[in-house]
Amino acid sequence: MNPAKKILFVVPPKVHVLDLTGPMQVFYEAKEYGADYELHFISFQNDLTSSAGLRFWKTDNYKKITLSPGDYIFVPGAEMEYLRSASFKKQKGFMKWLQSLHKKGVSVCSICTGAFILAEAGLLNGATCTTHWKRITELKKTYPSVLAINNILYTHEGNIYTSAGITSGIDLALAIVEEHYGPLFAHKISRELLVYYRRSSNHNQGSIYLDYRNHINVGIHTVQDWLIENLHRKTTIDHLAVIANMSARNLTRTFKKITGITINNYMKQLRLEKAKTLSNNPGLTSEAIANQLGFTDSRQLRRIKK
Repeated sequence: MNPAKKILFVVPPKVHVLDLTGPMQVFYEAKEYGADYELHFISFQNDLTSSAGLRFWKTDNYKKITLSPGDYIFVPGAEMEYLRSASFKKQKGFMKWLQSLHKKGVSVCSICTGAFILAEAGLLNGATCTTHWKRITELKKTYPSVLAINNILYTHEGNIYTSAGITSGIDLALAIVEEHYGPLFAHKISRELLVYYRRSSNHNQGSIYLDYRNHINVGIHTVQDWLIENLHRKTTIDHLAVIANMSARNLTRTFKKITGITINNYMKQLRLEKAKTLSNNPGLTSEAIANQLGFTDSRQLRRIKK
């Protein structure tokens, strides 16, 4: 049995609370749904107060934590006044610690101005990255070797992730959960957080599993979840209506009204996406793929591709 992935949150002085708690809540909810995560919190300073004045209880010192390849460190943003200070520049030991874990294969993720901390550690030299739009120019000026870009929610290069800050930290955390447990699981966490519109790194979702979900109708969400998990089964509108707890006529009308497409079109797009994924497996024949999509033969699969 593989050990749980450790998700380590750094709490820097003058931390922006939402940068910390947004991604933290994502992984907490994922744990509640069965994800194998361990959450830990560390700091490199004992006296901690957030940018808004919230005081923190003592956290573990970073030197006490052991991480392995495949674990994650999240570095949230902090007040720029602190990140420009001599006190911040003196944190050489912490910067070397970050460098060593990065080389070891631990993924390091920044939220908002946390990118300045990664840059100070030298982890963003020559790397594509981002931060809050107000701080892009200063990040480039302070650390000329970074390839900071604007108008993007988050970046991923090797085992370095950076995000634009504030709520985009939630998007980044959800994207990582999706990498580990798949899009349907990530969507369930989105719903738990009432984040009904998942955004990708460039804000172009491009995923049938997450598109058409920008609504709060529980019945339609339940039907969409059932269809994603049961494409191999034949179904009828009457059966889906029972799942949605509404009449067949109301289901058909409501589904089209709040998603913008019909149920049949939605099922077609689900099948096309799953067929594309399954086709990457050289061990599966066209007939086997068609069977997993609920078709009797591969001719039906070829027809929906036209």
